Amino acid sequence: MNMFYIIAIVVMIFVVIFQIAKASEYVSVLKGEEKSRKQNNRINGFLLILFLILGMYGAWYCNELYFGKTLFPQGSASVEGEQVDLMLYITIGVTGVVFVITQILLFWFAFKYQESDKRKAFYFPHNTKLELLWTTVPAIFLTILVVFGLKNWFKFTGDAPKESVVVEITGHQFAWDMRYPGVDGKLGKKNYKLYNQPSGNTLAVDFEDPESWDDLHTTEMHLPVGKPVKLVINAMDVIHDVGLSHFRMKMDAVPGIPTTMWFTPKYTTEEMKKRSGNPNFVYEISCDQMCGKGHFSMRGVIVVESEADYNKWLASQKPEYFTLFPDKDPSKQLAAPVSDSSATAKPIAQVTPQQP
Repeated sequence: MNMFYIIAIVVMIFVVIFQIAKASEYVSVLKGEEKSRKQNNRINGFLLILFLILGMYGAWYCNELYFGKTLFPQGSASVEGEQVDLMLYITIGVTGVVFVITQILLFWFAFKYQESDKRKAFYFPHNTKLELLWTTVPAIFLTILVVFGLKNWFKFTGDAPKESVVVEITGHQFAWDMRYPGVDGKLGKKNYKLYNQPSGNTLAVDFEDPESWDDLHTTEMHLPVGKPVKLVINAMDVIHDVGLSHFRMKMDAVPGIPTTMWFTPKYTTEEMKKRSGNPNFVYEISCDQMCGKGHFSMRGVIVVESEADYNKWLASQKPEYFTLFPDKDPSKQLAAPVSDSSATAKPIAQVTPQQP
């Protein structure tokens, strides 16, 4: 209902302006073209000041109305993302001040220096000092902002801390898949020619590489809070983009060209439910690059938890190698009956999977 009233008010304002313009035309016919033109100038000058006041109020009102619905009140969910927020606030502050000053000058000059019989127009076609001033000052400010941006960019995409948790994330139309290194702490090799070989090997993992035997394949990302996380990003078909708005991070996923970035989660999912006031809150992975007709549905979920819960979750996952090659699963081999009564079974942790 409130939206209806707002639309009605806007329509009425345009109707009033239109009627004033029509009335001015009728007055011009009665008073003559010259007098009508001067009167129109005065009306336009007044409307410009009115537009300035209403426009500034509208910008302030929209900020008051919608700021609380943005992600800013929650703060960055990553340590590194705090720098992104700071850069954005500085950028908004600098450009906001320039916007306010230039708009006030623009509309005030249009009102104050409208046509007058008592004043002759002064033509000001060129001034080298003034042109250098309004070119150099913005260039300096923009250069400073770009330098700070590049500094943070090189940090996020540079070498991650040695103690980082490594997670590989692969985008495809229209979902995300995650792969974690096993107890060896290393991800096995991949080869696009091995896609679905064997059937179900959707990440094209090379199981000839022993380092891949303990890798975990999941569709949900779990991360420990307070510990650096390095993402190794891939794409299987077209260009995607890993968008982590709560962490203030994003990075393209390019077929054939792995990209990386790292960040440190600050709050668990449960803590963010309290900070956001939303009991159904979840960290989301969005695709920030148009990638096809199902782009809108390409959503992933991140669960940030304590390190103890994270380790417990890892321990509950089964290596993909044993899923694709169940006959190599040590637990099933140990569960099978032993024909030789003198044979002694090895503990599961000591059994080495056999190469497929």
